[in-house]
Amino acid sequence: MRSLPPIDLHTHVAPDIAPAELQVLNAVLFAATRTLDEAKQALQRADAATIWGVGCHPGLARAHKAFTATQFTDLITGTAYVSEIGLDGKSRVALDTQHATLESILTVLQDKPRIASIHSYAATDPVLDHLEQRPVPGAVLHWWLGTPSQTRRALDLGCYFSVNAAMLHDPERIAALPLDRILTETDHPFGDRASGTARRPGGVEPVEQALARTHQLGPQEIRARMWQNLARLVSTTRTGRLLPRGLRTVLAATP
Repeated sequence: MRSLPPIDLHTHVAPDIAPAELQVLNAVLFAATRTLDEAKQALQRADAATIWGVGCHPGLARAHKAFTATQFTDLITGTAYVSEIGLDGKSRVALDTQHATLESILTVLQDKPRIASIHSYAATDPVLDHLEQRPVPGAVLHWWLGTPSQTRRALDLGCYFSVNAAMLHDPERIAALPLDRILTETDHPFGDRASGTARRPGGVEPVEQALARTHQLGPQEIRARMWQNLARLVSTTRTGRLLPRGLRTVLAATP
């Protein structure tokens, strides 16, 4: 079997990027969008290894202003991925507005589960409160900065975590995350500034190497574990039918 490509569970790329620019990355990308209009544009594409998300970024007032649950529900019929959503405690957007949007999104996802990449910067406990009140399968806490007690709470709620290069300065936090709940991400162009390599979507090798050191495994074994975790997420959310055919084929062969 050919070597598995890297998984980038949270990255940002322009929805009008040329398909060839994505293909040369040789990675499976989960591309977050920030507004429903951006998602609508992105979902018109048919990329072989890029899964476009439906998002309403917590830090963008215009995203909240334009958000409707009806349009969100319509858009997610065409994708397995929801991102970027969540709460941001440092945003200028009123928290009441952010809470209302996230509550609306989670209510939809309870009925129509998706792999959901969730932003929780400076709002960790409030995000976990939402997930406790409206549990959803497929919740992935992106760029996790929680305390040990918050991590335990998130694990009890069934959450996964996506790890990027910016998190590598805190190995204790990463070591506290069970390997079977981790996915790799870049959060390009924001979370890979400290990667030490050429910054690009899909460039998760520094994270894989750090996880390999932490768990005393080889980088290829770490990558295989990431594929197993993704396969479990897809199974839990029952979103396989919404993925590109090539990705479905690889997942079907994942032990």
